[in-house]
Amino acid sequence: MHARIRGVVQGVSYRASAAARARELGLSGWVRNRNEGSVELVAEGERRELERLIAWCEVGPTFAKVDSVRVEWSSATGEFASFEVRRK
Repeated sequence: MHARIRGVVQGVSYRASAAARARELGLSGWVRNRNEGSVELVAEGERRELERLIAWCEVGPTFAKVDSVRVEWSSATGEFASFEVRRK
C-alpha cells in the first residue's frame, strides 16, 4: 500500500506516530516527509491491518490536520524487514 497524506502533517510528529502505529499492527515499510509538505507512506502486511493503518492516517496524531489520504494498492515486494522513518 502506498499512501500520500496531505494537510498539516509535518512538524506534528506524524511520521513517528505513523511508524509506531504501523509497528503495532505488525506492518513493514517506511514513512517520510515530502518537500511540498505532504507525508508519503509505504506499508506491507495483512490487508486488514493495512486498512487499520489507513484509518489512522486519516486522523493522524493530536496536532495533525489531515485534509486527504490518497491510497494506491499494489502487490507486496517483501523487501522491508521492519517499519522505519526515512528522511526526505
